[in-house]
Amino acid sequence: CRDGGAVPFDEDEAFAALDSTDVEIEVDLGVGDAAATVWTCDLSYEYVRINGEYRS
Repeated sequence: CRDGGAVPFDEDEAFAALDSTDVEIEVDLGVGDAAATVWTCDLSYEYVRINGEYRS
């Protein structure tokens, strides 16, 4: 989102990117270089169902 509003994006491209077993997210804060790896397991069926029921 930008300034509290949705940002246009190519939904087909987003689905293709998220179809991989690995998803890389890059954030540029403009304050230098750093890297981190985050592992998460809170992608249970129920979590995805609840968060997939709405769209912004």
